[in-house]
Amino acid sequence: MHKTELHPDTIDVIMKRRGKLHVHDSLDASRTAMVVIDMQRAFLEEGRPSEVPMAREIVPTINRLGDELRRAGGVVAWVYSTMTEETLKEWESFFGGTYSDEKSKAVINNLTPGREGHEFWPEMDVRDEDLKVEKNRFSAFLPGAADTEAQLKARGIDNVLMVGTLTNVCCESSARDAMQLNFNVVMVSDGNATYTDAIHNAALSSMAITIADVMTADEVIQRLVPAARAAAE
Repeated sequence: MHKTELHPDTIDVIMKRRGKLHVHDSLDASRTAMVVIDMQRAFLEEGRPSEVPMAREIVPTINRLGDELRRAGGVVAWVYSTMTEETLKEWESFFGGTYSDEKSKAVINNLTPGREGHEFWPEMDVRDEDLKVEKNRFSAFLPGAADTEAQLKARGIDNVLMVGTLTNVCCESSARDAMQLNFNVVMVSDGNATYTDAIHNAALSSMAITIADVMTADEVIQRLVPAARAAAE
């Protein structure tokens, strides 16, 4: 698992702005969703073209946080990437420059419906009552790429706990868009994964200043207010 360390300059800016490290002292579970990004075989299975080895390390944390949130009355939403051969043309700015033609085709092949790579990682605790949301770009909240916003707002969700992979790509893109759509975003530091600690911490340090609160799963769980208690208050 990544060793998370927010940059000292980031902490200094945050403390000068609000006088405390975290935005949230409590989180109403009934208005909170854990949004799980791209925990699919394509990204977790050894040898796949898009493998992120560290993503396998965060599986227990995501499952534990999901279980705590469900029991408190919250929502778990599994967001998964779906690509087709048409994506190569529709998103040429990415596939035409970031990867070689061979690599692009391999990535697409692994995220095509019906292929093993498209499936959720078998160790993920995906339940029937959870939301499943398909996306075809990095961000789960990009209009036209996924309907995550509509599904969550229909359930009265204000707070988003962002977990999954990659910290600095799909999770960061989703967090930035969600915040601008008026969701309160928490990046769960030990529930996100990318290639190295340095990349992980750079992304979290950047987002912590303006975009999202950054907490561990334990810190989130300590702040969850069960739905029944929140209603009574």
